[in-house]
Amino acid sequence: MIRTLLATTDGRILSGDEAMIERWRREAGSRLWIDLQGEPRETERRLLEQFDSHPLAIDDAHRERHPPKIEEFENHTLIIYRGISSFDAQLNYEPQQMAFFLGEDYLISLHPGRAESIERLFAHDGGPLLRESPEHVALRIMYASAGYYLNSLLEFETEISDLEDELQLAGNDRLMRRIVAYKSRLVKMRRLFNYHKGITQELIAYDYRHLPRENPATLHAINDVFERFERLHSLTQMYYDICGDLVDGYLSISSHQLNTTMRILTVITAIFVPLTFLAGIYGMNFAHMPELAYRYGYFIVLVVMLVIGVGLLWVFRRKKWL
Repeated sequence: MIRTLLATTDGRILSGDEAMIERWRREAGSRLWIDLQGEPRETERRLLEQFDSHPLAIDDAHRERHPPKIEEFENHTLIIYRGISSFDAQLNYEPQQMAFFLGEDYLISLHPGRAESIERLFAHDGGPLLRESPEHVALRIMYASAGYYLNSLLEFETEISDLEDELQLAGNDRLMRRIVAYKSRLVKMRRLFNYHKGITQELIAYDYRHLPRENPATLHAINDVFERFERLHSLTQMYYDICGDLVDGYLSISSHQLNTTMRILTVITAIFVPLTFLAGIYGMNFAHMPELAYRYGYFIVLVVMLVIGVGLLWVFRRKKWL
């Protein structure tokens, strides 16, 4: 699907399709946003070549799972961004790669599927932002997309709090598998947000021609995006640390329970070893054992065994092993 927004010089906002490009070329000073959703690569390449996009930039935009990046070319600036197609409070998310070709007075966005941030801008704020400048549209898309990530991450805070309570009450291997799965997803998200934070840090540190820092509104928009991605990165790091603490806590509790069990078994073994020793001695079938002929020998041995058992129990209780 190819759709366009055109901000004319007289302040009007027009929407249409690929035919709007010719009007933009004829009307100097107008600004154009072209959104390509799910178009074949041949169609995208043909359209991008019409805007003199660099071949290497087109190749990067078409490369699957390309890391987020920003790169400046002669006629445009390329921004590769990892958007979001679905995300829930259990950190099940499906990212989608988005590419922005940002020129002096145009923006071309490429993405394979539906992007909520772009849909919202096309329906409401895209026109006024385009009237200001194309870079404001690109920055607002990134800002809105980061907001979807942020909302789901904040919902995950409730999930991890409930998981912590459940683990303390009745920890088991099923909960541990959930926590380990969360840790794996958080690592991937942290790496993704670190890429995005690096992009916005570059925008703040270096003056890109199509994202001029001397424009206060542009610099403010860049700072907003940076702060949001910095918060996302810190949240994922914090949640990762919490999950790690939960794993360590569960292992500590399991180790403590195992130590308690082993201590009880050790006490039982320590009590029965001397008793087994006495039983083994008097269980031997030698003919010349004087104690076997003694009338009260059996009862004496029982009393000795009882005294040994009770004495060892008293020693262990005094040492607080029981």
